[in-house]
Amino acid sequence: MRLILASNSPRRRELLAQITTEFEVVPSRYDESAKGLSARATARLFAREKAREVFSRNRGAAVLGADTVVFLGDTLLGKPKDAEDAGRMLRLLSGKTHTVVTAVCLVTDGGEEEIFTETSVTFYPLGEEMIGEYVASGLPLDKAGAYGIQDGYPLVRACKGSYTGVVGLPVEETRALLKRRNLI
Repeated sequence: MRLILASNSPRRRELLAQITTEFEVVPSRYDESAKGLSARATARLFAREKAREVFSRNRGAAVLGADTVVFLGDTLLGKPKDAEDAGRMLRLLSGKTHTVVTAVCLVTDGGEEEIFTETSVTFYPLGEEMIGEYVASGLPLDKAGAYGIQDGYPLVRACKGSYTGVVGLPVEETRALLKRRNLI
């Protein structure tokens, strides 16, 4: 059975390639507008709908959708609109602990299965110079919460949970899901 990753994220491609190299990439056309839901519900909805949308165009395949959301308290921090918004988000996260939820949904002719990880991430207090340098690098502009834990900047003091889930695809949990469904 063909395995399709319903994502345009280079990070998700790299992480899935750690599990299997036998997959295709078909980006989803699902509109990821915030729906006012909890972290878990938002991530699960977006992962499921991305997978369903790609599956509707690729019947007979196994489609893997994923979504990562960053929450600070009740505030959803999506992808920043621009550099100014990225700086605002990084200032909000500075010195605080926030939650990163990544949901994964596998859709096949045989049904759907979802998994998710919830990770607690604590930032160092960030100075304006560090925030300015990081934003100027352009790295935070396409990432939920305006940061990539893997970007090499000293932002994160502690990560409790799935590191790869924070990057965008929880590798161990996704490997187990694909094994259960005999896809690897």
